Amino acid sequence: MPLETFKTSSPLTLGVELELQLVSLSDFDLVDASPDMLDLLGRRKFPGNVVPEITESMIEISTDVQTSHHGLLAQLREIRDALVTAGDRLNVGVCGGGTHPFQKWTERKIFSKPRFKQVSGLYGYLAKQFTIFGQHVHVGCGSGDDALYLLHSLNRYIPHFIALSASSPYSQGSDTLFNSARLNSVFAFPLSGRAPFLLSWDDFRHDYFSRMEETGIVSSMKDFYWDIRPKPEFGTIELRVCDTPLTVDRAAALACYLQALCSHLLERSEPPPEEDDYLVYNYNRFQACRFGLDGTLVHPQTHENLSIREDILATLRKLEPHADKLGSRPAFDHLYQVTHAGSDAHFLRQERASSGSAEGMVDAALRRFRE
Repeated sequence: MPLETFKTSSPLTLGVELELQLVSLSDFDLVDASPDMLDLLGRRKFPGNVVPEITESMIEISTDVQTSHHGLLAQLREIRDALVTAGDRLNVGVCGGGTHPFQKWTERKIFSKPRFKQVSGLYGYLAKQFTIFGQHVHVGCGSGDDALYLLHSLNRYIPHFIALSASSPYSQGSDTLFNSARLNSVFAFPLSGRAPFLLSWDDFRHDYFSRMEETGIVSSMKDFYWDIRPKPEFGTIELRVCDTPLTVDRAAALACYLQALCSHLLERSEPPPEEDDYLVYNYNRFQACRFGLDGTLVHPQTHENLSIREDILATLRKLEPHADKLGSRPAFDHLYQVTHAGSDAHFLRQERASSGSAEGMVDAALRRFRE
């Protein structure tokens, strides 16, 4: 069916989705507990929304529409507390992290939902390998044209979000040497990567999407696994590159960083996005995944080589007036600390070294989420 008209929403409003791990407290492996968790959580009022994900060892939570760091963090903490309480009743741990360090994808079970069965039938083993965990951030846009302008203007800052959220250094029992190995799994899907360079919603809707729909490849925006995608039914853009952080505090901080960036970009004081900006996109994305905050990026327009860490710090300083206006200074203080002290990937490697086991690393992630 034709793509709907872009629903206008209040600019710069926020929503956060977190995909979370369900862990056995006996061996710290993933456990197929989402049916029981969802049943228990459905018996009482939940402070947001909780839904199944593609395999039974994961769930996805989402906040209501928020406008400020204070409200967003308060609801994420309330959700966290509800999840921890339910997990304690079921003897199931809940934690963040972009990958589980030693689970075997062959042991995962596809959740019994028509769309998940369809995806599994189409993508085969990739569906079970998609037992990875990301944070998605929605930002409200006043129009479809604004949404596409923001989507493409943000391409230069994608490495920031990958590096700051990185929490997937281990996969299938091994240190991958990546800070965010999760995105390698996403890249295996044919409709992943970057959105086509269109700045008009009418062009996107009638020319691109309609032609894609005619091929039979897609039927809705859900079929695109882009790093950022428009969500016309919500009136938002959705950033999808972040690993799920180990704490809800970091999740809120990352969302408010995106909000401040969008506030700045909508002033249109920076050069407008160009298609040639994407010449360096995959390289910059790889650097952030592989090396995290220690990586380098190439500025898409000046071609200057920049330290990701220093570029984040410079951007945070530039955006401080927006943070003050939006009430997000605590979020910026948190990200300043992350940039200097290291990401969750760094924390997990430290825990692996100190505990001497992958199980100890998962235990540390469980405790960090609970705290």
